[in-house]
Amino acid sequence: MGVDFLADVPLWYLAFLFSTVCHEASHSLVAKWGGDYTAYAGGQVTLDPVPHIRREPVGLLILPILSFIMFHGGGMLGWGSAPYDPYWQIRYPRRAALMALAGPVSNFLLVLLSATLMLVGIQLGVFTLSENMLALVSGDGFFGACAYFLSIFFRLNLILGIFNLLPVPPLDGHSVLGLFLPESTFLKFLEVVRTPTFSLLGIIVAYNAFPYFLMPVLQWSIVTFYRVAMAL
Repeated sequence: MGVDFLADVPLWYLAFLFSTVCHEASHSLVAKWGGDYTAYAGGQVTLDPVPHIRREPVGLLILPILSFIMFHGGGMLGWGSAPYDPYWQIRYPRRAALMALAGPVSNFLLVLLSATLMLVGIQLGVFTLSENMLALVSGDGFFGACAYFLSIFFRLNLILGIFNLLPVPPLDGHSVLGLFLPESTFLKFLEVVRTPTFSLLGIIVAYNAFPYFLMPVLQWSIVTFYRVAMAL
């Protein structure tokens, strides 16, 4: 492990942890607004990472670091979770669908936030557009570290948002279908897919299908960012 690799670990982990905590806290908050206080009672309606790490220490602490080492600094994997009452979902499937949608929406809002900060940095002259489209922006010294972090934050939240919207269990997208399917059809769908077998199958399908969804959206997002930055 080189010095650059070790320096990348805290930047990647901070981006991953904050993004995932925002995702799970958004689920929990919208569930509370919809009448399910399960996550609220568990202390999940917060941006404090401690309650989230206590709930998922492997997904939020151990696996991210191990995956970063396995990917040789090229990425980071992990997960969080927010508890909810399944009987509440059966009674209020539309509210539960909004709860599921809240997580990915929070990630897309963070994409917009990071893009806005990078554009502001360009206007202030502390960032410059990078020739490396994965880095997006660059800078010197402290601002170089900020530029690198925001580039990671942009891509990571885009990945989290798109991945979680895939309509397969156990990802958020399969619950979001409750906003579009007739209520009776959606409840029957939940009865069928809420099994360990379907969850495992869903992860396999999502893993294999994800690149086909991600790459066009990622490319479009980066090109759009460059166009906006050059137009300002």
